[in-house]
Amino acid sequence: MISASHLTHFRSLASLNPPRLVIVVAWLIFVGLCLAIAILFVPWRQTAQGGGQVISLDPDDRPQQVSSLVEGRVDRFFVQDGQLVKAGDPIVKVVDLDPNFLERLAAEKAEVQAQIAAVEQARAVASIDVGRTGQLFSEGLAARRDYEQTQIKVADANAKLAEARAKLKQIEVRQMRQSAQIVTAPRGGRIQNLNAQAGGALISAGTVLATIAPEQIERAVELFVDGRDIPLVDRGRLVRLEFEGFPAFQFSGWPAFAVGIYDGQVRSVDPTPRTDGLYRVLVEPRPGKPAWPDRRFVRQGGKVLGWIQGDNVTVGYELWRQLNDFPLNFGQDQVAQKAQETSGKSSIEKKK
Repeated sequence: MISASHLTHFRSLASLNPPRLVIVVAWLIFVGLCLAIAILFVPWRQTAQGGGQVISLDPDDRPQQVSSLVEGRVDRFFVQDGQLVKAGDPIVKVVDLDPNFLERLAAEKAEVQAQIAAVEQARAVASIDVGRTGQLFSEGLAARRDYEQTQIKVADANAKLAEARAKLKQIEVRQMRQSAQIVTAPRGGRIQNLNAQAGGALISAGTVLATIAPEQIERAVELFVDGRDIPLVDRGRLVRLEFEGFPAFQFSGWPAFAVGIYDGQVRSVDPTPRTDGLYRVLVEPRPGKPAWPDRRFVRQGGKVLGWIQGDNVTVGYELWRQLNDFPLNFGQDQVAQKAQETSGKSSIEKKK
């Protein structure tokens, strides 16, 4: 340790001073450490982030596929891609490979109807024979075998009649299916995609010919969240949303500084995850907040980023939670307090 008395003998050492740059750097490091320690105690809003897309709440308002009801080939399309259609408008005409198929079905139907008429007449005659033979048998003028034979004829006629009617029903079903060769729109919307490859080609029943996407829908957002945080996500939880194509500036921990972010709330949570382990969270618009962008800007299927809001904690706690991969602190103290209150009430009721 050099004292002041020693410095009188070393005048050159006394004239030495630390460089100004070193002093500035030292002060910057000191101030940075102070700021870092102070930031650890700054409030931070916990969030569970997830990606997803815009969907329709009503399943009937989601894109629907128009399929062929019969096998055959596509004769012509009545619509084009992007065209607006109403429910019942013709979409495509499917024709059978056999142009005379409907005529042959009509001939088969007429033949079966004639068979039914003949069987009904034979049954009527057999029923008369049963009554006549039964009376003769009761008077002892006819044998039992003759009486039983007439009953067998009536039963045989009933069996043939049932078989013929079943065959007639099958023919009518085939006629009905073949008559549905004009495929119509199940509901109104815009033609999103036509299966042009089906034009002129052989198709089977169930082949998708077109897709219709309704436009006037009640929108919602489906987010997919990690299973670590999903047990604490419940109905009514606040959500912040960023829609694709809209400029936004998001602070997940400080939502008050976010720009271009829209509000929502949790509508429901799926009880089981997808194959990748993510749970679907359905989000609806939050009442009393600015409406979501217009439907022509945010369409069904558009990508969305969402942040499900949690509790306010310190930055230090949030860093510790992230490093340890712990779940969010969604009001766990309040949940535990409610559980205690519920258990206390139940114990009191049991005592009474």
